[in-house]
Amino acid sequence: MERQNRLFSVFIHLCAILLAIIILAPVIWLFIMSISPAADLSARPLRWWPQNIDLSRYQILLSAAQNSAGANFMAALKNSLTVAGMATIMALCLAVPAAWAVSRTPQIGWSLNAIITTYMLPPVALSVPLYMALAGLGLLNTTIGLALVYLSILAPFTTWLMKTGFDPIPRELEAAAMMDGANLFQTLRIIILPLAAPVIATAALFAFLLAWDEFFYALLFTSDQRAKTLTVAIADLAGGRVSDYGMIATAGVLAALPPVAIGMIMQKALISGLTNGGVKG
Repeated sequence: MERQNRLFSVFIHLCAILLAIIILAPVIWLFIMSISPAADLSARPLRWWPQNIDLSRYQILLSAAQNSAGANFMAALKNSLTVAGMATIMALCLAVPAAWAVSRTPQIGWSLNAIITTYMLPPVALSVPLYMALAGLGLLNTTIGLALVYLSILAPFTTWLMKTGFDPIPRELEAAAMMDGANLFQTLRIIILPLAAPVIATAALFAFLLAWDEFFYALLFTSDQRAKTLTVAIADLAGGRVSDYGMIATAGVLAALPPVAIGMIMQKALISGLTNGGVKG
């Protein structure tokens, strides 16, 4: 029995190592490309590690010189942070009360299911009405306009995800709070939100990542550096006849840093919510 357990443990660790290699290999190769001279990227056979480390692309993209590639990249980075942040905050503000209402009123659950079915529509089918709406409101090529478009995507998803977190919370806790004189807002703030902290943190993280990685609507509804996001800016780097793959890789590495940092922060929030939000009998 002990030998079988040891073999099973070795098998689990080998699978975990294999999975880590599969996940990390593209990221590591992206970083290697970002520090490789152009000659190494076009060499045959391909060099898996550069002979000389080249950090000039990072200096270019992080430069604040006016009308430079770095200025354009930093503007796109700021726009992505602004749009993803606004869309996530607005989605949470709408989804928390909506998810609680649907969770506590099952007879209106069909409305959430009907909204979720909009995800079956291809984005191009919604592009024309969204474009006309933004044009009518004067919000084309603005960060707030793009955030509102993302809100239409994120709100149903975060509502559905948070509903699954509200469902297991005993209603007796809410009834006890109301018997003690708490109103609906106090019950939500004091009882429900602390207990649902893990799923709220998860919804916030996924909402931010969805908004951060979105490309199609950002390409359609932005035209210059006032609202252009990182995904469009990186695509512009690959738009010429001769593409600097090292520069594209560098932009990809820099674009991945904010989500990684936010993910690490949210991971701590998830652990804290799981340890502190349990229901005690």
